[in-house]
Amino acid sequence: MTNDTLNPPTEHGPPVIRTIAMPADTNPAGDIFGGWLMAQMDLAAGNVAARRARGRCATISVEAMTFHRPVFVGDEVSLYAWIVRTGRSSMAIQVEVWRREREGETTMKVTEGLFTFVAIGLDRRPRPIPEA
Repeated sequence: MTNDTLNPPTEHGPPVIRTIAMPADTNPAGDIFGGWLMAQMDLAAGNVAARRARGRCATISVEAMTFHRPVFVGDEVSLYAWIVRTGRSSMAIQVEVWRREREGETTMKVTEGLFTFVAIGLDRRPRPIPEA
């Protein structure tokens, strides 16, 4: 394993979301369902987007979604998210998901993806992102 798969990206701040993978989140094989992980990633990215845009945002694309390792029931799941690019009304947000076994301290990156959001107004149309 490489060092970047063992050390969370703490230079981007603390996790946006930290949760425990539960039995209800599994696929038929008993592993945590990738769709559940993707939903958690969208929530984390959406939180970062809404804070930066100071309002409502909508997911418009997900790129480069990669599942590196499985997540198991009982794992602590930490989601890190940060803005990598901002346009007039859109922003790209990188999300990494890390797991820690319930009984251990070893962490490892399990999933990553790039989410694009657009700031939207009350009319649900794109609006400019305010200055930082």
